[in-house]
Amino acid sequence: MCKPSTLHYKIAEVAPYINWLYFFHAWDFPARFAAVANIHGCDSCRASWLASFPEEERAKAAEAMQLHKEAMRMLAALDAQGYKTHVRFGLFECNSDGEDVMIRHSSLVTRHSSLSFLRQQQPPFLCLADYVRPVNAEGLRDKIGVFAACADEGIEQLYAEGTAEADAYKHLLCQTLADRLAEAAIERAHEAIRKFYWGYAPDEQLSIADLHAEHFQGIRPAVGYPSLPDQSLNFDLNQLIDFSAIGIRLTEHGAMQPHASVSGLMISHPEARYFSIGKIGEDQFLDYAQRKGRSPEEMRPFLMRNL
Repeated sequence: MCKPSTLHYKIAEVAPYINWLYFFHAWDFPARFAAVANIHGCDSCRASWLASFPEEERAKAAEAMQLHKEAMRMLAALDAQGYKTHVRFGLFECNSDGEDVMIRHSSLVTRHSSLSFLRQQQPPFLCLADYVRPVNAEGLRDKIGVFAACADEGIEQLYAEGTAEADAYKHLLCQTLADRLAEAAIERAHEAIRKFYWGYAPDEQLSIADLHAEHFQGIRPAVGYPSLPDQSLNFDLNQLIDFSAIGIRLTEHGAMQPHASVSGLMISHPEARYFSIGKIGEDQFLDYAQRKGRSPEEMRPFLMRNL
């Protein structure tokens, strides 16, 4: 089991990895307007892009163009002020055993030596543990990656109410950019991990658009998303890689602070794909709680949406 590593990126280093689709979604723009991030900044290209929309949508397109322009200016300002993004990750030898992934013991593991997952209760009955080599007589091992990433907490607090530079619009702009920067940081880090640190895809040559379309080998499911709905998993991941090394704190409910943070797993299996756990029965819930070493009362609040 490798010692967890930390990566720090300047804003300018991760800005090219921002997925503008989700940025514009946060501002209630339909996905088609996010394409403004891909056009050349000259007047001719901007005018041509605007003209590509029906007349009734051009005002909205112009708003999207202005928002992107101001976001780029803010990114440049954040970079000039020295703000950064941070990634913490570890690559652990492991094997699956049913719906659990057994982590090889190390001084880093205190309470948990396994990660427990849920299985879909309808076809095709998928579980993330299915994409990890099972325990076998030959003793062959697999690896699983654990990560956490965040943007500097100060970004979220810029222009907040009560500060000398209070500005509601700029404050919201910084908050939405901070979220995207955290995601961009792990996008860049995951690329480096696949090619160098883990090295299972050394010859990968993908564009930013390819990365956003997840054309790389493996998957990177995040805690709180459909295949990992249990936010208490953050406590287990924290035991493995120590989120505090990059300034991430966990609330009693497993939520991360600063808000612009993301955590999850990296799985290399070439057939791995994303899926939703959906609803689970009481029998699976009780089994899951037992496997995690927690009481049903402790676990129920984390899985209310799936019960």
